[in-house]
Amino acid sequence: MDATIVSEVPKHYPVLLKEIISIISPQYGGTFIDCTFGQGGYSKKILEFEKTKVIALDRDRDSEKKANQIKINFEDRFIFKNIKFSQLNNLKLKNEDIRGVIFDLGYSYTQIKDPKKGLSFESDGRLNMKMGLNNYSAEDVINKLDEKELEKIFKFFGDEKESKYIARNIAKERIKNKIDTQTLVKIIDKTKRKKNFKVHSATKVFQALRILVNKEISELIFGLINATKVLKKGGILVVVTFHSLEDKIVKYFFKSLSENKSISRYVPVTQQAETLFVLDQKKAIIPTKKEVNENLPSRSAKLRYGIKKSDFYNFETDIFDQFKNLIEIENFGDKLWKRLV
Repeated sequence: MDATIVSEVPKHYPVLLKEIISIISPQYGGTFIDCTFGQGGYSKKILEFEKTKVIALDRDRDSEKKANQIKINFEDRFIFKNIKFSQLNNLKLKNEDIRGVIFDLGYSYTQIKDPKKGLSFESDGRLNMKMGLNNYSAEDVINKLDEKELEKIFKFFGDEKESKYIARNIAKERIKNKIDTQTLVKIIDKTKRKKNFKVHSATKVFQALRILVNKEISELIFGLINATKVLKKGGILVVVTFHSLEDKIVKYFFKSLSENKSISRYVPVTQQAETLFVLDQKKAIIPTKKEVNENLPSRSAKLRYGIKKSDFYNFETDIFDQFKNLIEIENFGDKLWKRLV
């Protein structure tokens, strides 16, 4: 879940950059947390404003090289941490005026094209998909998880309609040979009865594997909760998503903490719990046609944001119950890890 995909040229495009800068208003100063540093597009832009400070996070160790380049010019105003964004509550932020927390849940061109990461179905390497600080790989998942578990992963994380048949054929093939990237691609292609020539047949399965390997569901939920806790009153939480599952989680999180949930229509509003966020715009912001033309993968991006109403941080949320089914599927990976160690 970090930065943005660019398909044809190795150039980094921070998605919806103008819109994000307009929302967080760094010209007024303050500290901002860039939870998905990637190639540093958001961090560099924020640091152009003199009274700002950026704390950047990324689980991908390769991002540290880019961070060190920025550190040269902004030594006193830039800090980089090689941690998962779900761990941002472990940062020492007592004296920091946190005015904005930003998540961009996509992947960079360099990450997609890196054969060591094994994220792409065009790769000839082993199935990896580990973005850093992981316990198991996609190769472990494909070759060792039960057929029924694979079916659920493909169905719920990838919205793959032929998940049952793909999982069945994987189970058959791995009896004979260990499955690598291109073997998996061939299995999917042979299994798919209906071909969509606009989208590669392996896209949904690879998305599902990436979500599981990097625990993107629980990472996102914990990231949203901990970001909300560190924000000061008036601080802004900004999230850019790239597929419907991510957006569904983010949308629910903001909605659940910005609306009074009435126990009964007879209970006065004054007796209901105070909401935590103000949503200036309930509909997601999407890229302009100009941006999509310049960076085609941005077409799937959706931006949502909320403004925190108070410094209160001991809030309750039912988001884990709401997405309990997805978290249970994600836990298939933890069970696998226990078998591996």
